[in-house]
Amino acid sequence: MSQDAPSAGRFEGRVHILPVRIYYEDTDFTGLVYHANYVRYCERGRSDFLRLAGVRHSLLLAEAEPLGFAVNKVNLEFLKPAWIDDALIVRSMFETIKGPRIFISQEIERAGEILVRAEVQVCCISLTGKPKRPPPVLLDRLKPFLEP
Repeated sequence: MSQDAPSAGRFEGRVHILPVRIYYEDTDFTGLVYHANYVRYCERGRSDFLRLAGVRHSLLLAEAEPLGFAVNKVNLEFLKPAWIDDALIVRSMFETIKGPRIFISQEIERAGEILVRAEVQVCCISLTGKPKRPPPVLLDRLKPFLEP
């Protein structure tokens, strides 16, 4: 088992599951999670999805033609708040790839209750910021997780 597997969550079929604990630093003065932190939890979910699927950001950057990702669209629906000390689950599903764009659905839940829904579009980019089709290694690693 990889040394970072315990902190990178797990897969249940196509869905990546990442536990997240809410700390004092995540909240505002009321004890509620500050809204921008949900975006951070989603980012962690996407990054750990890739890590467990065998795609490391550092390896993509080390390619002959380095590749990165830029979020170019996020739609968040806030349904209920999370509180300090809550144990949350971030569920991430990579849906489809169209050209340089990758479409991801995410949910953040507490005890089976959905708190936040997110639809995210990321774009593969070169180091100059130009859109770039994902390399074969990325497509191969993501293929088992994409919609049939």
